[in-house]
Amino acid sequence: MTTSNTQPEKDMIKVLLVDDQEIVAEAVRDALQDEPDIAFEFCSDPVTVIDVANKFRPTVILQDLVMPDMDGLTLVRFFRANDATKEVPIVVLSSKEEPATKAESFASGANDYLVKFPDKLEVIARLRYHSKGYTALLQRNKAYQALAKELAEAAEYVISLLPAPLDQTPSTRWCFEPSTQLGGDSFGYHWIDTEHFAMYLLDVCGHGVGAALLSVSVMNVLRSQSLPGVDLKQPSEVLLGLNNTFKMERHNGMFFTIWYGVYNTQKKQLCYSSGGHPPAILVNGPDPEHSEIKLLTSQGVVIGAMPDMDFRTETCSIDTYSKLYVYSDGAYEITVKSTGKMWTLEDFTNMVEAYAKDASAKDIRDIRDQISKIQDKEQFDDDFSLLEVTF
Repeated sequence: MTTSNTQPEKDMIKVLLVDDQEIVAEAVRDALQDEPDIAFEFCSDPVTVIDVANKFRPTVILQDLVMPDMDGLTLVRFFRANDATKEVPIVVLSSKEEPATKAESFASGANDYLVKFPDKLEVIARLRYHSKGYTALLQRNKAYQALAKELAEAAEYVISLLPAPLDQTPSTRWCFEPSTQLGGDSFGYHWIDTEHFAMYLLDVCGHGVGAALLSVSVMNVLRSQSLPGVDLKQPSEVLLGLNNTFKMERHNGMFFTIWYGVYNTQKKQLCYSSGGHPPAILVNGPDPEHSEIKLLTSQGVVIGAMPDMDFRTETCSIDTYSKLYVYSDGAYEITVKSTGKMWTLEDFTNMVEAYAKDASAKDIRDIRDQISKIQDKEQFDDDFSLLEVTF
């Protein structure tokens, strides 16, 4: 039997009592009758109680400990196994004050324990307390679901802006996987002119839609070649231009790291500059067997933190067999499942080198899959970005 009122549904405290004794139901009903924001439902049949709960949608359950046809703690476990009631607070009602019985109740999934029959003020206070906590949990879950949907949409937007792999020379392949929180990774490449090919990868601090939008803004500026007064063939000038354009005080305190390189097809030369970013990995040589690995980094702080900073352009020659790997720190900052220790940049570099020298390796996602096995979980804590350029 349900006791209802005209209070809006979203503001209601909905109490479900499960007890085989009508006298207990009458006592609870009397205690709650002067509370306009509390709706009451009574069920004495343990066989139908789950169906009743699914229909009534209680915000707190009062569960009798001793029932003739089914143990009360068994019902507690049933409630916890039921999707609609698995998080609803459960208060066990018992005539026993024994510590062992209380401990078993909590172990079974109960949130509280009352010895029959407590004072009216205490009952109402506990019902309000537990119901308020449950309502807050529902609101938090709803907000989280909305945020997760927003992050998923933002991740799809970022992925849609990433360039398609290139089969020409230079050729490109990449792997990008957003984290659950969505970081600020993005990357791109384009021809500046017929002789100069630009490539870049950036990582905005923090997570969320704001970080993703800033990374997209930076990528669009680079792709559209719209930095005024900047020679896009000079990496240090590009980073200086970005640093002065994307000041962190104008972007909610966010800064970013970036690796930017330009390949000259005529000179077979790569020039590059880094703004606080992990070094790119160059596997370079006359052939895979005789290639050597080189970490490409240069002096430079994160972008946006301090104005008018100096950035340095470095250069290196590109041999007949050459592969470049640019990545974000989310690719290697993982915890090794077997040891509980952090993986190192050296570990990551060795894996990339082995992949680059393997003639049978064809899918760059194999690196991602190997790292996933090392951390023994499918989802990365940060965005996973890895760009391969074959010269």
